[in-house]
Amino acid sequence: MKVLVTGTDGYIGSILGPYLIENGHDVTGLDTGFYRSGWLYNDREKTYPTYINKDLRDIDLDDLKGFDAVVHMAELSNDPLGEVNPEITYKINHKGSVKIANLCKEAGIERFVYTSSCSVYGVGNDEYKTEESELNPQTAYAECKVLVEQDVSKLAGESFSPTFLRNATAYGASPRMRFDIVLNNLSGLAWTTGMIKMISDGMPWRPLVHVHDICKAIRCSLEAPRDIIHNQVLNVGDTKENYRVREIAEIVGNVFTGCEVTFGDSGGDNRSYRVSFDKIKETLPGFSCDFDAERGARELYDIFQRVDMKPEIFNDRPYTRLKQLKFLMSTNQVNNELFWK
Repeated sequence: MKVLVTGTDGYIGSILGPYLIENGHDVTGLDTGFYRSGWLYNDREKTYPTYINKDLRDIDLDDLKGFDAVVHMAELSNDPLGEVNPEITYKINHKGSVKIANLCKEAGIERFVYTSSCSVYGVGNDEYKTEESELNPQTAYAECKVLVEQDVSKLAGESFSPTFLRNATAYGASPRMRFDIVLNNLSGLAWTTGMIKMISDGMPWRPLVHVHDICKAIRCSLEAPRDIIHNQVLNVGDTKENYRVREIAEIVGNVFTGCEVTFGDSGGDNRSYRVSFDKIKETLPGFSCDFDAERGARELYDIFQRVDMKPEIFNDRPYTRLKQLKFLMSTNQVNNELFWK
């Protein structure tokens, strides 16, 4: 397929582009470049896609001509970032994403893979959430995911086939690294400080999925028979990979030898959800998760050793989405609407 990947310079996109190319696809990336200054390591043997340097809100019909499929990931990418300016989050993540889907349909692009999130489940008890469970988003980021799913689903038809991948919380090494997601953050703390000191009790549930397994789910969705993925919602992960946050901390502490792990009394974040991933395992040809949390933590240990990661790297702004965008705004590189000046 000839595939356009939006967000190709991001945490997932910098792995997805080369991965799709390795699997025989013709890939073009699109990215506005907010996080391009963050480059933790460089795999020179990888082939990276050519890309269109453009804000997703500026995409027009000409940008989409000739593609067989679009993988859409280019949004403001986590809860703290979305809460800084919810209005902009809705303009980019909701309105911008629906606009792209409409343009894809107009351009005759049949396959549209949208990376949603298990954060749409929000707060729940210990029961496992399925694709049919009631949604309970707690943040602007999660609310936008719900709205995009609802609005793009209405566009589905004979000539337009969307698929919605609700990813569990991502982790794992990427050239465009992120340290603002739970397992990566805890691993960075373990390496740079020798200590994971949590202020919460660590009892909330989180499902995890490795960044490579997310890429695998995207590839399988692109290549699956249309009737399997047409207008379908799929939770992306493995049911065994539901952890309490304290369990994630303990796994990391065991991998990073000598790391001290402590917990507080505060309930902290009220988001807690366990997720079932039976549907994707049973219905999406070729998909299964290759990583678990321990393997992911060991991978990060090896990467940190390889790059001799110092605390100033771990704390550097390109690797935390909110820090980087605040920097771009404070230095007048982007305006209040997050357009480049």
